Amino acid sequence: MVYDLQLPAWKWPFYLVRHPFEGFEDLRWKKGYNMKVALVVVLAFFISTVIQARMTGFLFNTEFAKVFNIIPYVSSTILLFFVWVIANWSLCTLFNGEGTMRAICCASAYALVPYLLSMLINTAASNVLLPREGQFLSFIAIVGIGWSVVMMISALKAIHQYSVPKTLLSVVLTLLAMVIILFVVVLLVALFQQIFIFFYTIYTELLYRFS
Repeated sequence: MVYDLQLPAWKWPFYLVRHPFEGFEDLRWKKGYNMKVALVVVLAFFISTVIQARMTGFLFNTEFAKVFNIIPYVSSTILLFFVWVIANWSLCTLFNGEGTMRAICCASAYALVPYLLSMLINTAASNVLLPREGQFLSFIAIVGIGWSVVMMISALKAIHQYSVPKTLLSVVLTLLAMVIILFVVVLLVALFQQIFIFFYTIYTELLYRFS
């Protein structure tokens, strides 16, 4: 481990891409977590998703939406990311994890870098490749996702000081917790929507009767 490593905050994500195992231990030891850099990465993740959806070459683009709706992109990137952070932080208190919410947020954001880079590469390549060369795009996507998964597991292992089996278990439980959180959020939104409709109906009825 290179504990005497000195890096500017913005260089840590790229260092971690090259050193996904010892890198997160270095990051933890040096306390190199930077929320500004993490939020920039999350924003870049969102922008990369939009770019991939809207600018992928027509030979490979399966999205034919004529009207651009930003809500699904926000939900599948920014919202999902922060649900992951909250779910993992909630579980780490039960499993004696040492990570703070700030550390989980920063390290998880840094782990997204390979995936968002693979999306940008695929988007650019899709505009010059032929359909029979589509396997090249699949390979890049698999490498990007796989490398981000490896980095995420390594990040959680270093942050919480877990063993590998305990880290994998925490990942599975975090995903389950995310499902529960999203389910509760959907129920609450539906409930508040029904309450709003109920009171709005009463309001319009009273307005009609006394007008």
